[in-house]
Amino acid sequence: MSTEQVLTELASGGVRLAVPLLLASAGELVSERAGVLNLSVEGMMLTGAFAGAAGAYATGSATAGLLCAVVAGLLFAAVQAVLSVTLRADQIVTGITANALALGATTYGARLLFPEGTGDSVPGFDPVTVPLLHDIPVLGPALFEQSATGYLAFAVALGLGLLLSRRTGPGLLVDAVGEDAGTADRSGLPVRAVRYAAVLLTGLTAGLAGAQLALTEVHAFSDNMTGGIGYLAVVAVIAGRWRAGPTVVACLFFGVAQALQFVAPTLGLHIPSPLLVTLPYVIALLAVSGLVGRSRAPSGLTVPFVRGAR
Repeated sequence: MSTEQVLTELASGGVRLAVPLLLASAGELVSERAGVLNLSVEGMMLTGAFAGAAGAYATGSATAGLLCAVVAGLLFAAVQAVLSVTLRADQIVTGITANALALGATTYGARLLFPEGTGDSVPGFDPVTVPLLHDIPVLGPALFEQSATGYLAFAVALGLGLLLSRRTGPGLLVDAVGEDAGTADRSGLPVRAVRYAAVLLTGLTAGLAGAQLALTEVHAFSDNMTGGIGYLAVVAVIAGRWRAGPTVVACLFFGVAQALQFVAPTLGLHIPSPLLVTLPYVIALLAVSGLVGRSRAPSGLTVPFVRGAR
């Protein structure tokens, strides 16, 4: 293979692996800016993947499967929102517990819903090539040979980045709630409503991310098919210092790091796979430690809102 072909393969693999991560982290970024940490984004993705595959298999329609994935993600997020916002439960404990529950439930559900072998052949979305743009060297095939859900992921990430930037009213509202919920409440801002909306948004994007995995990447559902991508989405938000642009860069970097496992031998690079797997988490540790620049989480992150408390 020529150098250009190898780079094209690396870029295509990196973007493909980054798409579900980009979707999940887009919603998680908004939620964390509003003060709610969703470690359960892994469970939301896994539930979305299962519901998407089940819906597509039952109806024979990938679009129906996509809708099922979104609904499942929203329902999962609604439960998380009740626990985190209304009941003020520990966000870390509830997130990890929810992920364990999702893993068990989807594994058992797959045994019931998918007869032997049928879970490996559900309807899905095929790549759609954009003429001319696809011919751009290296980046063309990576960016303009996506499925419908891939293009949707780009649109969702861009839309959220523009709508909820720190220069818009909705973005400032989210930041106000995440920095000091008490002061925001005394100013008349709907703290609980904003946090509920942020968690539900995470469920929506995580459900789409699960559908991307099940209906685009493999056209199937397998046990624990997310494989920690949800946790990696949280890491991407941290590594991106709770800002949209750097979080997107972190997602792309993590995707390329994962793709490098398959391309490295072709490039003549002998990098141990475990090192590439741990690299995203090392970058996150460097980001939060301040060794690669100042980083500060929202002041109200994981802090329950109690009206009247100081």
